[in-house]
Amino acid sequence: MGKPIVAQRRGKGGLVYRSPSHRHVTPVKLPRDGQYLVKDIIHAPGRNAPLLVLSGADGTKSYQLGFRGAFVGEKLKSGAEISGEGSTVPLGAIADGSVVHNIESMPGDGGKFCRTAGSSALVVSHGDFVSVRLASGKIRRFHPSCKATLGIVAGSGARDIPIMKAGNHIHYLRSKAKRPYTVRGVAMNAVNHPHGGGNHQHVGRPSTVGTGTPPGRKVGRLSPQKKRRKD
Repeated sequence: MGKPIVAQRRGKGGLVYRSPSHRHVTPVKLPRDGQYLVKDIIHAPGRNAPLLVLSGADGTKSYQLGFRGAFVGEKLKSGAEISGEGSTVPLGAIADGSVVHNIESMPGDGGKFCRTAGSSALVVSHGDFVSVRLASGKIRRFHPSCKATLGIVAGSGARDIPIMKAGNHIHYLRSKAKRPYTVRGVAMNAVNHPHGGGNHQHVGRPSTVGTGTPPGRKVGRLSPQKKRRKD
C-alpha cells in the first residue's frame, strides 16, 4: 500500500506541517475606528512584513500590518475619513485608482486579502459593489462597507535577502511552516509517489493535470493558465 504524498500530508494538517502559533506575535486584524500613534515597528515570526505597534487614544495596544513609508511617531486614523497612507477606511469611501492592502472579505472580518510583504491591490470602480484588482490580476467585487488600509505592505525586499547556507534556509522558513527544499516525484520510490519507481526516472503516464484537480492530486505539469494582466 502506498503512502500519502507530501502535498496530501501537508493539506491534511498536523503538528509537523503546522506553523507554530506560539512563536507568532498576535493575529493581525484591522484596527477599530479611532486615532492611533505608531509606538514601534517590530519583526513578526511567520511574516515577511513588519508589524506596527499602535497605541490608541485610551491607551489600548493593538497591531497593524506595516505599510511602506511608516515611521515611529506617525499618527494613523481608522474610520470613515481618509487621512493619508496607513488609514483604514471603507472601500466605498476610497477613490478609484487608490492602492490598498489588507482588504476585508466581509465587513468586520479584520482583513483577508493582500497581506503579504510588498503586495497591494488597485481600486478600479464603484457601484453596488467596489471592483478591486488584486495582485494576481483578478478583479474581485467587494461590499462597499468592507474596510481596507491605504498603501502598500512593507517588506517587499524580504525575498532578496541572501540565505547563503542551507541550514539558515531551514530555520528561516520554520516559522512559516514552508518546505525549504523539494524532492521530485520521479526521484522517489513507488511507495512514496505516483511518479516513483522504475529503472529510470520517468513518469510513465500522462503528467498533465486539470485545473480543477484537488491540491493533493495536482502533481506533474499543470494545465496552461489563462494570461492575466499584472500592473
